Amino acid sequence: MQDSTPLVVGIDVGGTKTHLRTYAGDDLVADHVRKSSGWRPHDPVAAAGWLAALVAGALPKGVRPAALSVGGHACETPRQCAQIRTALQLHFDAPASVVGDAELLVPAAGLDKGVGLVAGTGSVAVGRLADGTSVQVGGWGAVLGDEGGSAGLVREAARAVWAAHDLGEEPDALALGLIDAFQVPEVPALGAALERAKSPSSDWGRHAPVVFAAAAAGSPLARAVIDEGGRSLAALVEQLAARGVPVDDVVIAGSTILAQPGLYDAFTAALADSVPGAQPRRLEVPPVEGAVALARSLL
Repeated sequence: MQDSTPLVVGIDVGGTKTHLRTYAGDDLVADHVRKSSGWRPHDPVAAAGWLAALVAGALPKGVRPAALSVGGHACETPRQCAQIRTALQLHFDAPASVVGDAELLVPAAGLDKGVGLVAGTGSVAVGRLADGTSVQVGGWGAVLGDEGGSAGLVREAARAVWAAHDLGEEPDALALGLIDAFQVPEVPALGAALERAKSPSSDWGRHAPVVFAAAAAGSPLARAVIDEGGRSLAALVEQLAARGVPVDDVVIAGSTILAQPGLYDAFTAALADSVPGAQPRRLEVPPVEGAVALARSLL
């Protein structure tokens, strides 16, 4: 039997892994990390079933949450998130909320308002207007967008290498690194290698360390790609500010930007120029804590 202490569940469904945390008051009851395989956010019924199974597998038998909040990767619009929430409440007789995973960053940082910016495999920035309306910019995927994320950096690195090749320049450290990473014999073959990717986001993104290694080796092309990635991320915040989103605080997360000082510094320098009043903040706790904070707010 469950005691009288309300049980809150927070879930961060990322593109690669999913993190669930459950608290009874201040006591941690469950802390589980698993792969996000099977997550289908564009099918609300399937997504809700996947989440319900995740919760059932993490909690002791017979224990049910008093409130549940989910931050879902690729949950891109308020309508889509609302559909998942409606389907989820068929499984749980408890208040629930579903938002995009980037919306977990601001509450995870203990803030009431601000911008959440993620630069991992992809890139996206989110915030809310004064009336609570969610606004998202970026996040358009590796083929068309995600500038400043790992996949976008590799795509732009390939473009830079091709441009240098067309000018008759010899392959530099960036070109040689990409040739080796994609296992092709020469620069012109990189195009076909990128096009063969079954999952561009992951298949391209995993080669991002090549870009940073080439920059460290002195490649001007790689340095320019990283600097432009930083400017593109700052432009996301600038777009939110132009739409009326409070941008005083920008909470930053993502495996690429937090692990690569060159990209982080390029972003913060560009942000200082384009949105001088914005204060960048590295997220120091797991984003799932934002889901827990949102679940607590439902009680």
